[in-house]
Amino acid sequence: MNTVRKYRRLGEVLLTLGLLEEDMLRRALELQKVSGERLGTVLVKYGMLTDQQLIEALQAQLEVPFVDLSKAKIEARMAAVLPKNIAVRNEVVPVRTEDDRLYLAMKDPMDFMAVEEVRAASGYRVVIPLIANPNGVNRAIEELYGREGVAKAIEEMKKSSSFNGKQGKDSSVLDVKEDQEDGAPTIRLVNSFLNRAVKERASDIHLEPREKELAVRIRIDGVLHQILNVPGNLQLSVISRIKVMGGMNTTEHRVPQDGRASIKIQGQTIDLRISTLPVIHGEKVVIRLLNQSAALLTSQGIGLFGNDLEKYRRLLDRRSGVILLAGPTGSGKTSTMYTMIQELNREGVNLVTLEEPVEYHIEGVNQVPIYEKVGMTFAEGLRAILRQDPDIIAVGEIRDKETARIAMQAALTGHLVLSTIHTSDAVTAINRLRNIGVEPYLIAEAISGIVSQRLVRKICPSCKEAYVPDREERELLRISPEARVVCYRGKGCPHCFNTGYRGRIGVFEILIMGPEIRRCIMEGKSKEEMLGAARKPGDLLMWDNCRKLVMEGITTVEEARGLVR
Repeated sequence: MNTVRKYRRLGEVLLTLGLLEEDMLRRALELQKVSGERLGTVLVKYGMLTDQQLIEALQAQLEVPFVDLSKAKIEARMAAVLPKNIAVRNEVVPVRTEDDRLYLAMKDPMDFMAVEEVRAASGYRVVIPLIANPNGVNRAIEELYGREGVAKAIEEMKKSSSFNGKQGKDSSVLDVKEDQEDGAPTIRLVNSFLNRAVKERASDIHLEPREKELAVRIRIDGVLHQILNVPGNLQLSVISRIKVMGGMNTTEHRVPQDGRASIKIQGQTIDLRISTLPVIHGEKVVIRLLNQSAALLTSQGIGLFGNDLEKYRRLLDRRSGVILLAGPTGSGKTSTMYTMIQELNREGVNLVTLEEPVEYHIEGVNQVPIYEKVGMTFAEGLRAILRQDPDIIAVGEIRDKETARIAMQAALTGHLVLSTIHTSDAVTAINRLRNIGVEPYLIAEAISGIVSQRLVRKICPSCKEAYVPDREERELLRISPEARVVCYRGKGCPHCFNTGYRGRIGVFEILIMGPEIRRCIMEGKSKEEMLGAARKPGDLLMWDNCRKLVMEGITTVEEARGLVR
């Protein structure tokens, strides 16, 4: 005699576990009646539960095991067990098989129609549902079937006797499709890791020739992650394809080359900046990904709030003077400069930029690329711009005395000048200008303010958890032992590449030039004396701003540690 298991209602389980209160459950049930969605979906959608809390409740309700797809090793052969279209339609992924049983990770283990369709398509007599994080299911589908496509393309490339590449670009904007079945295998392989990089919000792709393979790594939030290994004997075809895309010479392997291309992925236009470098096992390629929609930044979007935002606004309201953006490579200076340019770009002004290279195209701004090989340097470009009746000038970087002096003199004659400088903080930027030979009177009179910045990683919202900081962390954050506080960190999940972080935000320190700091510059005072003269009551240092982000649960103590002076 068959027995039918009787499940408790999800709402009852949530109340029993203390994950939900009765009034919130009633509200969720009302919303469910309107939307027609499952109760769990409604609860997560409206922020009443996290994904993990819903999984815990479903486990208690259904007595179905949980599978952590960020740690599970799914063999490539599982792609042959279930067609991709069925996996995508039902939001499921095959995890493993045992005899006549198929273990299936599911967003919704109660979707019995999906289980039946999988049973029919796979041929397995028993399908055992497993609960998985919804983001984990999506990522596992992409990785499993993406690996299948990559493996198929690599096998076809091995069988092909030659690469039928050509010199020059294919077209002005290449359409990079995720599931391109009719393209050449090399094109499909390159498209696969371009798609993966865009989906993961990567800033760069590195193709690194090693002794027996070509490693493909992508940079996410400043950290490189390896996603693919291509057999070494196929690396020439892959690199040739990328050179074709970038309009580069496919027959030259001995000297570095630069190229660029525009591609369209999932409706987004992505600009590629491609650089090759000869290494001992071939050519290393780095592709910078520039999403044109990412150029639409705002001051709050880059991390400016409160007193710093007020000082930032005061700087942009000025009609003349130099505004310097200071920080090491990778600190977000370019993003801040583009944010400033967008806010200053108005109908009544002539705004001209000097860039190497031009990264984002902004309508209404006259953007001038630097070509040092033909003598178009920052200094020469700046001289030419001053003959073009500019109101605002943005110089990509101050590298030498000549460029710095021209920029300062332009500011003194009534122009607003924006530029970047590679220094660790605001006051060090002043010393750098003095060291390259700029006269103290020019620095003191021309500079309006200096924005110093860094980037810190934000905690992944999908796996964020609270904890009580230990003694060492309390000392770092200047929290008394008696204070009852919590900090936050990410456990790591499929949504954040198992790092606990997703996205980055700027941490700032803004110096507004006043009489005291100008006098210190003229008198050649030390860095410490200039710091004392620059600080006003209520000013927050970069460390103070980072500590605030930690206490607000935006970043972690570990990220703050890197900013300790």
